[in-house]
Amino acid sequence: MLPLNLPHKKGLFITATDTGVGKTMIAGAIARLLTDEGLRVGAYKPIATGCGRGAYGLVSADAEFLAMCTNNVEPVTVINPITYETPAAPIVCETKEDRVVDFEAIASIYQSLCQRTDMVLVEGIGGVRVPLSDGVDLLDLMGQFALPVVVVARPNLGTINHTLLTVDAIRAAGLYVAGIVINGFNAATAGVAEETVAAILYQWAKAPILAVVPCDPLSSVEHCNLGQVVLDALIDCDWANLAG
Repeated sequence: MLPLNLPHKKGLFITATDTGVGKTMIAGAIARLLTDEGLRVGAYKPIATGCGRGAYGLVSADAEFLAMCTNNVEPVTVINPITYETPAAPIVCETKEDRVVDFEAIASIYQSLCQRTDMVLVEGIGGVRVPLSDGVDLLDLMGQFALPVVVVARPNLGTINHTLLTVDAIRAAGLYVAGIVINGFNAATAGVAEETVAAILYQWAKAPILAVVPCDPLSSVEHCNLGQVVLDALIDCDWANLAG
């Protein structure tokens, strides 16, 4: 099923320590910042589950958000070619919906996207060991893209273990960890775990802490809202340079 023989392209792969950590928000914000710099950014989310039914079939809210962040005028099927309605890991969706993940479609659309853009931002699904299909997990797919990886982590208790395991798995697969983004920090409720997480992760993961992004109630992927608070937290990082 793999390898996919994907083209080499300047870009980043955005993953997370788990589902619901906010990787789509971070991916979209990075895409917006790069787009505002005048770059043609190709946002790509190969697989999405838990999609809603619209006028033109299954649509991922994540893909619509990424389209908004890159001023994309193409169909969301270009950003997100593989969609499932079932809110579960893709390997479960394959059985429930009687449709296997089409890796050839993922490769074909990505190749076309690379030809029309200056750089790509590829967003994963769930954590790095989420099973996609028989014998293939997200980490296997990440290896095909071979992009520098940005890990999005939550700030609260338990995230150190999850983040270190994620970083270890990425490096064991031979991929480069560009850095860590801690997302959803709330200064008003932060305890000692939240206040020290950035320093501990920097020490133990041996990876840059690219940003600590505050919790922003005005930002919402579901409502296609990207607040200035999130953008301001990420603006000082040289994302184009990180992309190689």
